[in-house]
Amino acid sequence: MYTLVRRFIKTGILFLFSGLALGGWLLVRRELFGIWPHPHLVSAHAHAVFVGFVMFLIFGVALWLFPRAPKDDTRYSPGRIQAAYWILAVSTGSRFVAEAMRAWYDVAVLPWIVVLGGLGQIAGAALYFWAMWTRIRPVGSHLREAQGERF
Repeated sequence: MYTLVRRFIKTGILFLFSGLALGGWLLVRRELFGIWPHPHLVSAHAHAVFVGFVMFLIFGVALWLFPRAPKDDTRYSPGRIQAAYWILAVSTGSRFVAEAMRAWYDVAVLPWIVVLGGLGQIAGAALYFWAMWTRIRPVGSHLREAQGERF
């Protein structure tokens, strides 16, 4: 497993524990003190776990397991995947923090950070899949399928 794959997976784990910590705190407040969570905290929790953890884990494992890019591939490059990683990491992290802060602070810049974080997540995912597209291909299985083998 090479560095960029480990970076995706470990970042996903950091988002998982950030989301779980926030979720645990929300659970204790709701169940023991009757304080229902602010919608922005619920959104921050959901994005940390579902986008931060699940997306980063899937992207890291896909990067590790998919066939190598063909030698003549001009779309895939480790630099593009690294750019996608940083766009996603900064966007997801800033969105998580800004959404959580919106529960306590009414600062005009926070909604903009949330929106830009969300748009950054879309851009980062689009860049990732654009670069990975040619790696989503059969490597031998199409020949076995043509011979009648079922999977």
